[in-house]
Amino acid sequence: MAPSPLTRVLAVLELLQSHGRITGRELSARLDVDIRTVRRYIAVLEEIGIPITAERGPEGGYELIAGYKIPPLMFSYAEAVAISLGLAAVRGMSLTGDALAIDSAQVKLERVMPLNVRRRMRSLRDAVSFSQLHAAATADSAILATLSAAIQSEHGVRLHYRDLAGATTQRDFDPYGIAFVHGRWYTAGHCHTRNGLRTFRLDRITQVDAQSTRYFERPTGFDAVSHVEHSLAMLPRLHTVEVTLHTTFETARAAIAPAIGTLNTLSPQQVQLQTQVDDLDWMARELARLPFPFDIVAPPDLKTALHDLAQRLLRL
Repeated sequence: MAPSPLTRVLAVLELLQSHGRITGRELSARLDVDIRTVRRYIAVLEEIGIPITAERGPEGGYELIAGYKIPPLMFSYAEAVAISLGLAAVRGMSLTGDALAIDSAQVKLERVMPLNVRRRMRSLRDAVSFSQLHAAATADSAILATLSAAIQSEHGVRLHYRDLAGATTQRDFDPYGIAFVHGRWYTAGHCHTRNGLRTFRLDRITQVDAQSTRYFERPTGFDAVSHVEHSLAMLPRLHTVEVTLHTTFETARAAIAPAIGTLNTLSPQQVQLQTQVDDLDWMARELARLPFPFDIVAPPDLKTALHDLAQRLLRL
């Protein structure tokens, strides 16, 4: 279905608001209409009180009068759905103070929405939940905001960090990224105390001090989620596990999440899985669900755990 004239008029208004000056030719190309129709849309906007300045000539352009701001927010149904889903997702991420902020944002958005869109937005809010976004620990939204600003501006920070034993240390830190993984918020970057790439849980950061005079250069394409998942998989635990998978690297990667362990290619049809675990029964269950054969290299007790699992399943 082709967009209605009203939809195109509103599209013109949105383009003027987001681009500043824009030529008639650009508007014509973006809306897929001729120049005469563009002028008609501009006239409609002027009739409803939108102040627009126009430049005549072949390359003439249009722009909103300097300082003019459009008071109401206008959302399409698809945009309203995206906003509702975003707010619903944030609810499960446990940032301090986020519940009140989310409710406030929801109310403000509903005030400017047509009744039918408002009803659908409320339906989504009440019906949709994200089980995988359930947070295991609460992080401070102010700390998240400070770290985000430091990442964007590439300024170093000083972290006040509480370890597992409860002791607090201060670390000069260059944050490269922030990730929400397995119910917790993490930041990854260069720790000057350890002189290397490190990962810190946000719920253990008690204070962040911006250091506006210290700059750093963030690595191009740094993937915070992948780094955090790898770090979690290789944390020192009770058992060191090594398994040879008889499949391609691509098939192994599709079946094994990065958080479970690291994968290394041994040959076109062999992949090495390495990880650290505390629970061999859990590791046995993870291996049992794999759709390809494998050999356990270490530890020997993992073979026993897998054999016991097989026996229990055979008795069902």
